[in-house]
Amino acid sequence: MRRGALLSGLLLVPAGWAAAMAGGMTGHMAGHMIAVALAAPLLAWGLGGSRLDPARRWPAAATPMAAMLVELVVVWGWHLPAARALADGGGAWFVAEQGSFLAAGLWLWSAVLGTGRERRAGGVGALLLTSMHMTLLGALIGLAPRTLYGHVHGIEDQQLGGVVMLMVGAGSYLIGGLALLATLLRGEEARA
Repeated sequence: MRRGALLSGLLLVPAGWAAAMAGGMTGHMAGHMIAVALAAPLLAWGLGGSRLDPARRWPAAATPMAAMLVELVVVWGWHLPAARALADGGGAWFVAEQGSFLAAGLWLWSAVLGTGRERRAGGVGALLLTSMHMTLLGALIGLAPRTLYGHVHGIEDQQLGGVVMLMVGAGSYLIGGLALLATLLRGEEARA
């Protein structure tokens, strides 16, 4: 099962990058969400407990709340208009943006899926807080009265991009947080 999750996550990475390269805010958000909300949890689950698991390799640094803060900074930082303009220009900035989305997502999901009741309890909070900041950013982008990033695709594209972030990003983290909470309430530990 873990091998299938890892393979699925690996296959989603280039699909997300292709979506992000398609252009416009909708493509950007689809690529972003594929990286942090779909590929990253599958990769984290697939790597869980192995020697490549970030939470296992660096347990002191891979705490859920620290990882949540890193992802918050990465996500919000790349959505500042100047940073968006750099990434939209392609090349190394695009690779840096997409790589940092995937790395931050993998770090967060690895941290929250790690073993131990305390880590899982922190993971519930980290995923729910991530859901909240994704919801806020998606709403700000989707409800803005003008284009924020100078995309030639217009306000409708930006609004749709905000909806993609709201639905996929916020939903993925909310579902993940609630699933972790359910395991804690049942007194179960995830098997590494």
